[in-house]
Amino acid sequence: MHLCQRCVFVFRCGRISAAVQQSTRILHQRSHDTRSTAAMLQPSHKQLPVHNLSQKYNRETWRPCGMHLRALSSSVQNNSSHLTQKKDENHCVTYDSSDLHQESSQASLSNTHNIGLDAGVRPSPFQEICEEEAVRIQVPSALPPVSFTLRPYVDKSETLSKLVQLGVELWKLEQRPNVGSMLVKLDFHADVAPRLLFLKDLGVEEPKLGSLLTKNPFILTESLENLEARVAYLRSKKFSAQSVAAMVSKAPYLLNFSVKRLDNRLGFFQQQLGLSSEKTQNLVIRLPKLLCGSLEPVKENLKVCELEFGFRENEIRHIVTTVPKVLLANKRKLTEIFDFVHNTMGIPHSLIAKFPQVLNAKFLRIRERHLFLEYLSRAQYQPSQPSYISLDRLVFLPDEIFCSDVALASLEDFEQFQKTL
Repeated sequence: MHLCQRCVFVFRCGRISAAVQQSTRILHQRSHDTRSTAAMLQPSHKQLPVHNLSQKYNRETWRPCGMHLRALSSSVQNNSSHLTQKKDENHCVTYDSSDLHQESSQASLSNTHNIGLDAGVRPSPFQEICEEEAVRIQVPSALPPVSFTLRPYVDKSETLSKLVQLGVELWKLEQRPNVGSMLVKLDFHADVAPRLLFLKDLGVEEPKLGSLLTKNPFILTESLENLEARVAYLRSKKFSAQSVAAMVSKAPYLLNFSVKRLDNRLGFFQQQLGLSSEKTQNLVIRLPKLLCGSLEPVKENLKVCELEFGFRENEIRHIVTTVPKVLLANKRKLTEIFDFVHNTMGIPHSLIAKFPQVLNAKFLRIRERHLFLEYLSRAQYQPSQPSYISLDRLVFLPDEIFCSDVALASLEDFEQFQKTL
């Protein structure tokens, strides 16, 4: 740490001046006691008045740069001890002003080598410089220290400009806490480029990189060793390279979780649903968010299907493997659809388990089409009866085909009926 001379002087002024004043008082008292004896024994020597000595030291003390304050204090203390020694031996004190000045100067020069803070003399900030030195000064670009948007930094930051070229939506990221400051601090060549190459080598398509980073910018802060270890674990579980790339594209946060967590999730679904390793892999490939999200909605939906809906274990297994989104569906929506299909339309559990896609459909579409068929007296959902209408045809056919093939009516009639609901 380097301090300017003014700071050093202020820092040391109080302590050193106190030491100088105390030494001066001691010297004045001792010289006063021995003044008469020295004059009688050695009248040829010139006696130096004590007050002149103190005035001399005071004048040297208040030099502009304050370079010899410590040296002066040491010199006064050495001289006082020297006088005490002479008094004890000869019972008198004799000294010359020229000798004392020479000793103080030598002590001052010797002690200046030990001053660490005063050794390095810094140029004054008010010192004038020539034009050549002024031209060589590099002034950094003016960036706002605080901003609510990333727009002022895009032109100055290589990282942000490259992310914009990849299709990253910075306006979404700047609304998330601490994400904008994290992106500004990243270095493109050291932090961003290696992870982009890793994702590209993994099989993620380049047009999907922007969407992936928009959803999960924190993958740019993950170490490459951790990312490679998680991919290696998935490959060890018989996931193909194409499957891993598709899973990462669908669930951008997948590689942010540790190997231990991924292993626990796979084990949970395999044991809870009684699935084989192959069916568990198929389930996770189709819905990789199962490895990223919380397990509480999954456990709750499984209990609802078993306790409230009354499905058997094999029916639940078939529903989940056919429509994995049922595990993450909203409980209220799931209950509303099942109640209408089972209690209002009168469809048994076996048919719902056979066509589980109905649990993932829109409730309004199911209700409108069923009421239209009921208005036309064509709401017949029993396979053993004529004019049977399956649930998949009821729900997933477009309106034109549904009206012409199932309801045997025109599209205009269906639209007019919808207005009456």
